Amino acid sequence: MSAAVAAPAAPTAPVGRGRGWWLLTGTALALVAVCVVAAGAGQLAIPPGEVAGSVLHRLDGALEWLLGGIGLHVDLPLDSVTGPRHPQGDAALWQVRFPRIALAVAVGAALAVAGALMQGVFGNPLAEPAIIGVSPGAAVGASLAIVTGLDVLGTWTVPLAAFLAALVTTLLVYGLSRSGGRTEALTLILTGVAVTAIASAVVAFNTFIASPTAREQIVFWQLGSLGGARWQAVAVVTPFVVVGIVVALLLARRLDLLALGDRSARHLGVNVERLRVVAIVVIALLVGAGVAFAGVIAFVGLVVPHLVRLVAGPGHRLLLPASAIGGALLLTVADLVARTAIPFADLPLGMLTSVVGGPFFLWLMRRMRSTQGGWA
Repeated sequence: MSAAVAAPAAPTAPVGRGRGWWLLTGTALALVAVCVVAAGAGQLAIPPGEVAGSVLHRLDGALEWLLGGIGLHVDLPLDSVTGPRHPQGDAALWQVRFPRIALAVAVGAALAVAGALMQGVFGNPLAEPAIIGVSPGAAVGASLAIVTGLDVLGTWTVPLAAFLAALVTTLLVYGLSRSGGRTEALTLILTGVAVTAIASAVVAFNTFIASPTAREQIVFWQLGSLGGARWQAVAVVTPFVVVGIVVALLLARRLDLLALGDRSARHLGVNVERLRVVAIVVIALLVGAGVAFAGVIAFVGLVVPHLVRLVAGPGHRLLLPASAIGGALLLTVADLVARTAIPFADLPLGMLTSVVGGPFFLWLMRRMRSTQGGWA
C-alpha cells in the first residue's frame, strides 16, 4: 500500500503586509520632517521653510552643473525660494547641522539593520549588537587604534579597526554560545555579558594608559555622541552602511527560510552555516561603521526591529528596509533631544537611547517569559 502524499498548503499572505508598507512610507515621511526640524533647531533657530530653501538652492546649483556638463542649459524655477535670512544660516546648516543629521541617519540605519539581521540569524528577539558585546568589542578596536596612534589608512584606520574587532567579537560570541548545533537565548545573552565585561576592562585599561587627548576620545566612545560629525566622517561611514544594507537585503529570503528552523532551511537549499558567517560579517561591518564615529549607542538594534516586526510582520524583505528607516528616525530624534534639551549642553547620545531601551528590554524579557515560558 503506497503512502499518500499530502499536497502542500497554499501560501498565505504575510501578516501585516499592507500595514507594513504604510509603515515604510510613514516612517520615511516622518524622517524627512524630523531632519528638516532638526536642521533648524539650535542656538541659531532657522525656520523649516528657510531650511528647505537652502537645500533647494544647493540642489538648483548641482542640477545646473550636471546639466551643463552634458551641454544642456535649463533654468530651474528655484531662484524665488528663500534661504536662511541670517548671514551665518547657510554656514550653520551645511558645516554643522546637515553633517550631524546625515551621520545620525547613517548610524541609526546601520545599528537597526544590524539588530534585525542578528535577530534573524540567531532566531532570538533579544539579540542586539550592544547586548551581546559586539558594540563594546568594536570600541576595543577603535580605542586600541587611538591609543597606539595608528594612522595606516588615514581616516579609515579607526573604522577598519572597529570593524575587525566587531567581527572577532561576533564570531567569538557565536562560537562560545553554540552547542549541539544550536544557539540558545540564555547562553547567547550570558556569553555576551561576559564578552562585554572583558571588552569594558580592555577599554578601561586603554583609558588608563592613554594620553589626555586620546583619553578624551575613548571617553567619547563610552558615552556616544555625534558632536564631532563632519562631512568627512559621513563620507567614510556611508559606503560601509550602504554595502551592509544591500547585502542584508540580498539575504532576506534566506533569513525567512531560516526562521523555519535549521533543518527545514537546509532541506529548502539554504547553506545555514555560510548564511550565518556572511551575516556575521555584515553585522560587524554595520556596527563597526556605526560606532567608529558615534561611539557605543545601545538598544537601537533591539527596539526598532522589534517594533517594526510587531507592525509589519517577520518578513525580512520589509523588515530590513523599515528597520533602516526607523533606526535613522529614532537616532535623529534622539540626537535632536541631546543637543536641544539643555541649553549650551550636548547630552550623551548613548545615555538617551539607554533610557528608552533599558525599560523596553525588561518588558521584552517579561513578555518572552510569559508567552514562551522560558528563554530558549
